[in-house]
Amino acid sequence: MGRAYDATWGRLFAAFYDRGLKASEESGLGEMRRALLAEARGRVVEIGAGTGLNLGLYGDEVQDLTLVEPDPHMGARLRERLTDRAGDPALPPARLVSVPAEAIPFAADTFDTAVATLVLCTVPDPAAAIAELARVLKPGGRLFFIEHVRAADRGGALWQDRLEKPWRFLADGCHCNRDTEATLGASAFAIERLEHGKLPKAIAIVRPLISGSAVLAA
Repeated sequence: MGRAYDATWGRLFAAFYDRGLKASEESGLGEMRRALLAEARGRVVEIGAGTGLNLGLYGDEVQDLTLVEPDPHMGARLRERLTDRAGDPALPPARLVSVPAEAIPFAADTFDTAVATLVLCTVPDPAAAIAELARVLKPGGRLFFIEHVRAADRGGALWQDRLEKPWRFLADGCHCNRDTEATLGASAFAIERLEHGKLPKAIAIVRPLISGSAVLAA
């Protein structure tokens, strides 16, 4: 019963995911994604690629895209987008890899750029996922991120803690109270740019936002 319910809810969540983010995308999140991903270069690995909202935002300097998405329902939506763009010579080749972010099946020093947007809240082990990105990136490679995070103020963080469990159920595994900034800071990456902001048109517990880039030591 539990597995059947999870599968049904996961399918519905994936079906309505783009629509649920539409207001945020149109109110600034889409432009944040575009500006960030314009800096991607070379071979790119994106974890938690979801339904593929980032696909059309990569610039001309991208050689190819590896999209990591373990959820079968999100992956089905992403696969449709990949099919629609297949054969367009103006776009970099892209492939879907249906594995967890903590176990990327590529050799060390494979990629030039890594991307994580609104995903580190959902992966079971965010520290392991970031370590895996550090492993597959070449020395000097960069990680670009946009993530909602734990609130800096005590009151906001308290509400996140109180509502984390029901929100995680409704949002298909999203932990609204994760201190992703601290996790990034404790990783092998050196933060080179970090901006604090708010996720537009979002409820309070997922509104605190960080975006920026980090570099892997050469």
